[in-house]
Amino acid sequence: QVQLVESGGGLVQAGESLRLSCVGTGRTFSYYAMGWFRQAAGKEREFVAGITWDGGDTFYGLPAKGRFTISRDNAKDTLYLQMNSLKPEDTAVYYCAAGSDSPRDYEYDAWGQGTQVTVSS
Repeated sequence: QVQLVESGGGLVQAGESLRLSCVGTGRTFSYYAMGWFRQAAGKEREFVAGITWDGGDTFYGLPAKGRFTISRDNAKDTLYLQMNSLKPEDTAVYYCAAGSDSPRDYEYDAWGQGTQVTVSS
């Protein structure tokens, strides 16, 4: 099973950008479709974006459309989430996950520990 470690979270002001990274180790990263989810305090986990194993197709949840971009570099075993025009409602812990590119979290086999993103108004 692949192990995942996210990084790149932090505190930013509304309108600014962040790029999250997720490095995979242990199993061949390029075997896996991948996804990003987020969970705000007191709320359910929410699908942000998904990407096929080769990066050929991408999928986005409603909050991400038009502002976020998912991508991957299989040579570096790394998944990315570029987040632009951040809003306070984007504040959450962001998780990467391996094994699917769907919005259904139960389809994923492995999860990272999460990285906190906080957007101030």
